Amino acid sequence: MNPPIPNAVPYLGGNEWTYLKECLDTNWVSSVGPFVERFEREMAAYVGASHAIATVNGTAALHVALLLAGVEPGDEVLVPALTFIATANAVKYCGGVPVFMDSEPRSWAMDPEKAAEFLTRECRVEGGRVVNRTSGRTVRAILPVHLYGHPADLDPLLELCNRFPLVLIEDAAEALGAEYKGRRVGARGLAGCLSFNGNKIITAGGGGMILVDDAGLAHRGRSLTTQAREESSEFVHREVGFNYRLTNLQAALGVAQLEQLDRFIEAKRQTARAYAEALGRLGSAEPLGEAPWAFSTFWMYSVLLDPACYGDVRRLIAAANGEGIHFRPLWYPLHRQPIFAGSPAYRIEVADRLYERGVSLPCSVGITAEERDRVVAFLAGARR
Repeated sequence: MNPPIPNAVPYLGGNEWTYLKECLDTNWVSSVGPFVERFEREMAAYVGASHAIATVNGTAALHVALLLAGVEPGDEVLVPALTFIATANAVKYCGGVPVFMDSEPRSWAMDPEKAAEFLTRECRVEGGRVVNRTSGRTVRAILPVHLYGHPADLDPLLELCNRFPLVLIEDAAEALGAEYKGRRVGARGLAGCLSFNGNKIITAGGGGMILVDDAGLAHRGRSLTTQAREESSEFVHREVGFNYRLTNLQAALGVAQLEQLDRFIEAKRQTARAYAEALGRLGSAEPLGEAPWAFSTFWMYSVLLDPACYGDVRRLIAAANGEGIHFRPLWYPLHRQPIFAGSPAYRIEVADRLYERGVSLPCSVGITAEERDRVVAFLAGARR
């Protein structure tokens, strides 16, 4: 049999061994050390934020960013229906209530028009806050996700935050290096969040990052991620904090990966171009491409397949995986998740259609042309 083609795995081709050995040689292996500070500094500079706070994972980054946004128990946060569950879980960690918004068909991210419609028709502004007319709860924030490496359409969402007393937090966990209108995502709202999980475009073996411009928010975010210990020689804590620190070992890996990020992005984009050309010849496939205002990293190369030609997507995924070609479905829509049964959702239509037809193809940074050809050959053979 041919060797398996993974969906998305790390590519370790730089200074990873050297930097990890430096940690071991110097005994800096835990949650403080020079690589943590370097990773934060270099990531902030790369994205274009003033401050960066390393965290143990992307979900922790989202949790703390929402706390910085003032999300309190009972508050509502607008969240896209089509995303990984961590986005909504972070809202629940704050005691908040996710309100699921539909996708727009161009970027697959949160639909700004439906978000505006929800805020205009279903909410009112009173006492300096947005109130959901039905639930009576305060709507505190908008949490768009830059999905599969493609930016969300930020300007109309930011405009909503100007019209209404709302805060915008960017979930850029899937889109490090992507650009919206010439500027890298993650630094446009109050805060942005990144993830360095093993399948992300760069990895620290885990890890995440909070990006902010405000020095006061950065100070509070750093405090919350380090058990909220006061800056003294004594162990004094005046509020509940979290043990969300990243280790120096993980940061060393992250620094080595960040040095290669631009090359990784070009490799992802080359794979996207190759797939787009091949799928164009096959027909009956509609990739998540690139909006005119976007620069996508194509972190996860995803495509909508015509069921008239390819049948049921879940059966296709199972067949591909049976041959060692690791397809994966799109994110299971959050408004369908059993854990969020009964949570509010507003006119979800497009997200369901995307899920029913969508599949993510193998697209590791190190995928070869021969492996891509095998993926396309499988799809060609699967056509009816």
